[in-house]
Amino acid sequence: MRADAPELNRARFDQAEPMQTSLISAVILTAALAGAGPEKKPASTREGPADPTSPARIDEMVFGRLKRLGIEPASPCSDGVFVRRVYLDVIGTLPTAQEARQFLEDRDPNKRRALVDRLLERKEFADYWAMKWSDLLRVKAEFPINLWPNAAQAYHRWIRDSLHQNKPYDKFVREMLTESGSNFRVPPVNFYRAVQSREPQAVGQAVALTFMGARAENWPRERLSGMAAFFSQIGYKLTAEWKEEIVFFDPDKAAAEAAGGRLPTAAFPDGTPARLSPDKDPREVFADWLIDAKNPWFARNIVNRVWCWLLGRGIVHEPDDIRPDNPPSNPELLACLEQELIAARYDLKHVYRLILNSKTYQLSSISRDTRPEGEANFSHYPLRRLEAEVLIDALCQITGTTEKYSSAIPEPFTFVPEDHRSIALEDGSISSSFLELFGRPPRDTGLESERSNRPTAAQRLHLLNSSHIQRKIEQSPKLQRLFQSKRMPREVVSELYLTILSRYATQEELKIVAGHSQSAGVKGREVLVDLTWALINSAEFLYRH
Repeated sequence: MRADAPELNRARFDQAEPMQTSLISAVILTAALAGAGPEKKPASTREGPADPTSPARIDEMVFGRLKRLGIEPASPCSDGVFVRRVYLDVIGTLPTAQEARQFLEDRDPNKRRALVDRLLERKEFADYWAMKWSDLLRVKAEFPINLWPNAAQAYHRWIRDSLHQNKPYDKFVREMLTESGSNFRVPPVNFYRAVQSREPQAVGQAVALTFMGARAENWPRERLSGMAAFFSQIGYKLTAEWKEEIVFFDPDKAAAEAAGGRLPTAAFPDGTPARLSPDKDPREVFADWLIDAKNPWFARNIVNRVWCWLLGRGIVHEPDDIRPDNPPSNPELLACLEQELIAARYDLKHVYRLILNSKTYQLSSISRDTRPEGEANFSHYPLRRLEAEVLIDALCQITGTTEKYSSAIPEPFTFVPEDHRSIALEDGSISSSFLELFGRPPRDTGLESERSNRPTAAQRLHLLNSSHIQRKIEQSPKLQRLFQSKRMPREVVSELYLTILSRYATQEELKIVAGHSQSAGVKGREVLVDLTWALINSAEFLYRH
């Protein structure tokens, strides 16, 4: 029996008390636990022992760069931090208490690598990264994209299936650029339909942004016009089926332009002229140039994006603003990742594994150097608030509750079952007030900056004082089962920490909870409700770290 938490060991929580939360007591507990939170905990709860093994190739480049700058990298993160981090980063999902416990108690020295491999094969991997790609590809049924519901669902399903199958990235992109057919039956053609304007220059800008990481609207006119020529012969044709549209290469348009001497002069973005013939789809010509292993943009763009998605900042930053006067912070590292992707035949999971198994990714978020150069050169893991979809899914997982989603413009194909996860929503038009409040992107432009993870006062108030969150906690079937179990109170508290923060409570935290259980006006299950509320309002829960 622990002497420093007598109340937690002497008695069980009163099962007869109604589950009512005192906001004031919850706030007090939140403030108390914040003092024992990740920012002020002993390093042992956030950092692990030094790893004596030789660094990976990418680590040599990162740590070599930091050494030249005189910046000391952070310590390796602890197992408790790693298990939560890698679950959120790879599958957008919190580990369950059982999953966290199994990992923490595993003594296999290679358990981190094994966990990475398992997560990359989980079905949630395809769900989460389909969400990411749907942001970039503007998968949205309603205004201003107007894919329409059945096309949006078909497009999302194709994206998700491609990720689940681990389709090579060059094939994934080539299909989007070159396919022809129905927007319902040949989903990749929706890439062109998701561009707000069908003018060749607008299509060229979307292609450059998505697959080259370049903002072509800032290019010289001649350069953009040369690229736009590859997309000047796309035809669109409606059918008798409601909202169905055929996207195709229109050879008649090409022949008419050739006969009139108006066939556009095409040039690749690197300035190389291209010869277009009326009988060949110019999209195929461009796609062949784009996915060539010698192309200076294609592999660089996607490995830079993946690095940014996993480490919060691109080697070129912003990740969709690659240009000569925005150089990479570590050119050797970027070139290394490019070469790895090409050598792996565009297997993106190979790049994920390289990054996730690196010491760079597994550094603590506690920086040893406050200079901005440290962040730009990956001296520590950056703090990032959870995305709106990941956050609401986590709250639903913790409480065993569900959410309702709807479209502002009802359609016959937008019914969403209540147990549908937010990260798996197919259509950007289907949303909720929570997703809107917490910065889900509108999917109008394909820019990374459309998503806002900056915290606001309204978000804090919603988490702390909304009936939405209150109902989830107080009416939670999952938490009620835990609160009404025959376990000792200390075991229940430990289970809450594993469920919400994916780690065990520290001795200091156990003392705080024991003290709160003895305070006036707080008794029975109110203590556990207050603790749940305090933990989900903590920075440790709300942020990747």
